[in-house]
Amino acid sequence: MRLTKTRCALAAATALLMAGTAVAHHSTAMFTWGKEVKMPTTATVERWEWTNPHTFLYVTVQGAGGPEKWAFEGMSPNYLGRIGWTKRSLAPGEKVSLTYYALKDPRHGGFVVSVTLPNGQVMRQFGNPGDDPSKIQ
Repeated sequence: MRLTKTRCALAAATALLMAGTAVAHHSTAMFTWGKEVKMPTTATVERWEWTNPHTFLYVTVQGAGGPEKWAFEGMSPNYLGRIGWTKRSLAPGEKVSLTYYALKDPRHGGFVVSVTLPNGQVMRQFGNPGDDPSKIQ
C-alpha cells in the first residue's frame, strides 16, 4: 500500500513537471510556414536577441510612409549554435537582406529563414549540426 502511494505521488509530480514543459512551447501556426518572402529593401539591425526558447531579430526598414519597425522570430540559440550562428552573428546598425515566413496577420514580422550579411554571406536558419550556415540550401 505504501509503495502504491509513493508511486502515485511520483507520477503526479512528474505529470505536473511535464505539463509545464508542454505549455512552454508554442505553435508556428501564426506564420505562413513554407512560403518564403524576400524583404524588398535592406533592413537595419536594431537588435539581435540570443534568448531561449527562440532568438529574435528586430530591424527597421524604409517603408512608403517612413521607417517601419519589424520583428522576426528565429530558431533557438542551441539549434543555431550547432549550425554556426553566434550571439554576435548580427550587430546593431548592420544592413542586411532578409527572407522570412510572414505573419498571417498584418503586423510587420515573421519567422527568419535567412539573413544576407553586408559581405554577401547568407546565414540560413535551417540545417544540420556542423553545417556551415552559408552553405545550407
